[in-house]
Amino acid sequence: MRKVIYLDHAATTPLNCDVLEKMKPYLCENFGNASSIYQLGIESRAAVDESRYKVAYALKCQAHEIFFTSCGTESNNWAIKGIAFANRLKGNHIITSAIEHPAVKNSCEYLEHNGFDITYLPVDEFGVVSLDILKKSIRKNTILISIMYANNEVGTMQPIKEIGQIARESNIYFHTDAVQAIGNIDIDVNDCKVDMLSLSAHKFNGPKGVGALYIRTGTNIDPYLHGGSQELNRRSGTENVPGIVGLGKAIELSTIDIESKNKKVLTIRNLFIGAVIRNIPNVFLNGHPTLRLPGNANFFFQGIDAKYLATILNDEGIYVSNGSACSCNSKSPSHVLLAMNKTEETALGSVRFTFGEENTEDEVNYVVDVLSKVIEYKRKNP
Repeated sequence: MRKVIYLDHAATTPLNCDVLEKMKPYLCENFGNASSIYQLGIESRAAVDESRYKVAYALKCQAHEIFFTSCGTESNNWAIKGIAFANRLKGNHIITSAIEHPAVKNSCEYLEHNGFDITYLPVDEFGVVSLDILKKSIRKNTILISIMYANNEVGTMQPIKEIGQIARESNIYFHTDAVQAIGNIDIDVNDCKVDMLSLSAHKFNGPKGVGALYIRTGTNIDPYLHGGSQELNRRSGTENVPGIVGLGKAIELSTIDIESKNKKVLTIRNLFIGAVIRNIPNVFLNGHPTLRLPGNANFFFQGIDAKYLATILNDEGIYVSNGSACSCNSKSPSHVLLAMNKTEETALGSVRFTFGEENTEDEVNYVVDVLSKVIEYKRKNP
């Protein structure tokens, strides 16, 4: 059996065994609909409520401000479109950044086709938005600012607290896509002054197919799905009880002693970055050198096609990404790297390595050795 090294935690993470055990009863015995009034339903409702409290505890908010969804994409769509249509009489201007995840980017483009005016803030060479440009972009008809907490490709973290303060002072709703941040950063929604925050369970060792949206009390937002009265009449659809239970357990585990976890991941990540730079010539790190997610390392290997490299590494049992998971099969260059003023060659030749707690120093040494040999051979045999 070949050696397998997983370095794509930004795409998805392995399901924690304790999370799976917590979910199992709700897949079989405790299968009741959480909206039913008999005992099986009551037990399911209790499990959903328990998870809601766990998410609220992790984000330092109230349980009634947490709404379960099917994924981070749905949460982002709901936040952006829900605010846009609920507040259309107040204004039609939305501010976001040029490096957002497609779930935000495409939602904003959809709104542009429906009469809304979108400002896409530029970023610097590290992928950071300018607070001065943000301030200058605010208008009387601005109703929403949506800036991701941390970028999914290059790992750069944004000045969320400062953005939240600007939005609050301007009486503008503020949403952040925190899908990559949860489990990697300790988050306090009140300290950050965010009004909405999106998350997805499978990014922090939970199950796929379940997410959540934090909505601050008093936020004027339309429902995204219409139907029954689930989720306090705001998000219709029968609750995914096993998934919600898994999300609750996963966020509980991922936020326990988060500093210790981050230190371990950061150490392995930094060993990798140092070894790559020492052993491979003409290589460049994308993203901010320090203000980045602890597990993220995104490299441009000059003269190497990213898809080729990811394919060869796959043959060696090393799993990496040539972009975000939702766009790695696209032939187009990364919109994130292009927005950071990188060349098309860089945008097509960059590979994302994202580490988790289970990765080891031996794995780092092995991956760097394979990388060095593959890149040296390809450069000599273009």
